[in-house]
Amino acid sequence: MAEDSVYQASLKRLKQALTFGIDPSLDGIAALMEAFGNPQTQLACVQIAGTNGKSSTSRMTAALLIEEGFHVGLYTSPELVDYPERIEVDGRVIEDDYFGSTLLEVADVADRLAATPGKPDVYTEFELLTATALLIFYRAGVDFAVLECGMGGRWDATSVCRPAVATITGIGLDHIHILGDTVQAIAAEKAAIIRPACSVVLGPGCAETQEVFLDRVAACDTYARVVRPWDQDLFPSVPRELQVLYRSYDDLLEGEIHLDVWGIHALYEDIRRIAAPYQLANIACAIATVESLLGRKLDQIDVLRAIRDVRLPGRFDTLRSAPLLIIDAAHNPQGAQVLAQAIQVRFPDAKPHLLLAVLKDKDATGIIEALAPVVSGITVTQTSSHRAMPAPELAALVERLSPFHPDVFDTPAQAVEALRSRGVPVVASGSITLAGAVAGYEKDGRC
Repeated sequence: MAEDSVYQASLKRLKQALTFGIDPSLDGIAALMEAFGNPQTQLACVQIAGTNGKSSTSRMTAALLIEEGFHVGLYTSPELVDYPERIEVDGRVIEDDYFGSTLLEVADVADRLAATPGKPDVYTEFELLTATALLIFYRAGVDFAVLECGMGGRWDATSVCRPAVATITGIGLDHIHILGDTVQAIAAEKAAIIRPACSVVLGPGCAETQEVFLDRVAACDTYARVVRPWDQDLFPSVPRELQVLYRSYDDLLEGEIHLDVWGIHALYEDIRRIAAPYQLANIACAIATVESLLGRKLDQIDVLRAIRDVRLPGRFDTLRSAPLLIIDAAHNPQGAQVLAQAIQVRFPDAKPHLLLAVLKDKDATGIIEALAPVVSGITVTQTSSHRAMPAPELAALVERLSPFHPDVFDTPAQAVEALRSRGVPVVASGSITLAGAVAGYEKDGRC
């Protein structure tokens, strides 16, 4: 992390916005962008939403576009370690100094607007970050901006843009205090990113709530491409010519996935990557998204190279090999279930140890029940997040729901060092903040 005063000042300014939480409107971000001349209207945007898989799909989408020769901006959230990680141009994280100076420019405008009658008087952290990203992309002259929704869709700050393609990877019960307590209610919030004249891609995780999405598609007088495994007819009402299929093969190497994707415009064969099996659907969604955006087939070699090489930080991400340490940002039961499948594939013989930390507004019970059967033991800790579930409380829940009597550590750093000394393979998961804390500690001792 740079020690530049401008960057540090930007971090202090962001911390002031944290306490304001989430504003269920687009008024703040709209006012910010209007003050800059609405540069987002000059961007060709892809907006990607979903309970799980949206970060990976966003990164793969950007990687495919870069391999096709385009100038691409990528906005994801949250960061694992440092805020600038959220904003990339052509596959490179922006410099700390540029991030800081642009964010302070945005924050100054926000402060001026907050003092102006008739304008919103509160601007959230996510609004400031989103405006910063959009301004950077506009000034960089990107051909396409790939935007990952923070949560939901209807009131997400990225919805200040009108997407050329709206992709939704899937729906699960998460953020229920904000988005709704049924999958149908959550689907309706995410479906709001679908607008007239935009192309739509629905991942296999949308099958359960497809009526919500297809009704929205019809209301916007557009059409949807759907993504599914080749042997599962998940979307029977969607014409076959609008279906993107994928077929996976047995792993060729430890930890490798191998698949073919039947796109709308071409068949993409022999795609391989070192990754967890849950990335199969995300790869197919990314290909469908880029085909929809460009309206043509992609170069086969570009596809193979982009998927093979794209960075997916925090997604079944190996930080070290001896002793093995993997982090995964699964933070809800759906994510934990697909992580459990990945663990079974990656560790067919000896189970790994689980380092667990969960936020108190998440379904810790569902996460534990999904992961306990596939690990040899559990160690619990808590991150520095104000939303972190206290480690003793989490340990008590683990004891009640599993056969394990977990060790308890006050910080992820203490837990990582203790587990390192045992020499056992470890998977750290349960929250994005834990994945980030472990990644930061392994990188430079920060946790």
